[in-house]
Amino acid sequence: MNLFGRKTVTEKLPDGKDRLPSGQYLTKKWPVLSYERTPAGLPPDWRFKVTGLVEEPFELTWEEFLQLPRTTLTADFHCVTTWSRYDNTWEGVHIREILQRARPLANAHYVMAHSWTGYTTNMPLEALDDDDVLIALKHDEKDLPGDHGGPVRLIVPKLYAYKSAKWLDGLEFMEQDRPGFWEIRGYHNHADPWKEERYW
Repeated sequence: MNLFGRKTVTEKLPDGKDRLPSGQYLTKKWPVLSYERTPAGLPPDWRFKVTGLVEEPFELTWEEFLQLPRTTLTADFHCVTTWSRYDNTWEGVHIREILQRARPLANAHYVMAHSWTGYTTNMPLEALDDDDVLIALKHDEKDLPGDHGGPVRLIVPKLYAYKSAKWLDGLEFMEQDRPGFWEIRGYHNHADPWKEERYW
């Protein structure tokens, strides 16, 4: 009960978890948080590169990437700095479109996402291979702004947002885990918001 005698209702997810993870506050704003300076735009020689432990490594130019099938999904977004934003509508290439083309090998257990700025972030393959993971080109029906990782970023909604690499240009499939940019600097390797896995 709150001070006015009304019961506070906590929204639940289908799996029974609270929709708003512990330690998070809800905002309708979309704060800009980056360690790096926002790039001026897509590099002229940009390629999306899939490398490592896959049957079919490949590279795509920007024009080729834009020809891939698109999907739209709505998901919540949680930042390690404690804010959450509900009902973000993302449009882009579903991660399984990439996985079907690349066909990860049986010994590929981890993935490193690479940005053309040099940023990296790691995750288990099972975290990447999920229904709500995509490579986003649009947010709420608008082209993804540069400050938020545009024109192309990874979106992994079930992990803190530092796992959703901005300015994406590649995925590297690995047998052994390897920490990325923030993970080396003390951020949690897994980053589950519902377990408050913020820092080591």
